[in-house]
Amino acid sequence: MKTLMKGNEAICAAAIQAGCRAFFGYPITPQNEIPEYMSYHMERAGGTFIQAESEVSAINMVFGAAATGVRAMTSSSSPGMALKQEGISYMVGADLPGLIVNISRSGPGLGGILPSQSDYFQATRGGGNGDYFTPVYAPSGVQEATDLTQIAFNTAEKYRTPVILLADGILGQMMEPVEIKEHPRIEADKSWVVDGRADERSRNTISSLDLSGEGLERLNLKRMERYQEIIKNEIMVERQVEEGDEVVIAAYGLAARIAVNAMEELKAEGINVGLIRPITLWPFPELAFQNLPKSVKHILVAELSMGQMIEDVRRSVAGSHPIHFYGRCGGMVFEPSEITEKVRQIVKGEG
Repeated sequence: MKTLMKGNEAICAAAIQAGCRAFFGYPITPQNEIPEYMSYHMERAGGTFIQAESEVSAINMVFGAAATGVRAMTSSSSPGMALKQEGISYMVGADLPGLIVNISRSGPGLGGILPSQSDYFQATRGGGNGDYFTPVYAPSGVQEATDLTQIAFNTAEKYRTPVILLADGILGQMMEPVEIKEHPRIEADKSWVVDGRADERSRNTISSLDLSGEGLERLNLKRMERYQEIIKNEIMVERQVEEGDEVVIAAYGLAARIAVNAMEELKAEGINVGLIRPITLWPFPELAFQNLPKSVKHILVAELSMGQMIEDVRRSVAGSHPIHFYGRCGGMVFEPSEITEKVRQIVKGEG
């Protein structure tokens, strides 16, 4: 049965359904409904909720809980995510799973509470120090946000890595009918956890420290092998591209919802337009931009930033198509009419 839920709250309900039993967070708009919801429901689910004294504390509490094998989660918004980067890097170094939800706002700096997609580089490039990536899921609706929350926990445990769910203030605040589905949980190897059973087996130690060059290189190379497995198995993308499409719009999250409305208007005018919507921002769905129909002449990246995803699109296309960009920033959200006008200009050779 579907229930009308706000995006932030639906993510929480999905996390609890997925077996999350530890939440640590700190208030910041526009994600405050997440710790509010968890403060009420986590204890009733048999879990633990702690409002930490800072974002730095919260991510390190996730580190500790994850080390015991508990499904743990934190959430924040853009500048709070910046503060969490050191802890995320430490989790990667210790090979610990966990979910980090970013209901983003506009930046840089403290920015504003209006929605933006300017956290793309922070999420997809590994915002902390070291050679690493974090899988990143980018939902475009509340139902998809709940589904991806549960998928994200499985990905985190399967590959022993922190995972980011990247949404925005509009998705977090808007209400849509959702069904909190029961996704199957993977049976991940938990022999590495620190759980006080040293009398029953060899003692486990969780650490991101290795002072020998050879040892640290070996750990990094092993981690890179895991990343290749993630690239091979976990990419998610929606591709609506057909023969006859002249322009393909590349967009994710909120921007993709707006692009769909623009596509309908353009097709009514006789301009055929396709859509590629990355659902995983890392790994990026490069193959979706290859082997496009011969009718496709242009790719338009539509993004609520000054153009960050365009780098990944450019790398994926590898010079096969000209790439155009349309974006708004600072919390300004473009209208479908702005996308349609940009496509018209491209088709006329003016874009």
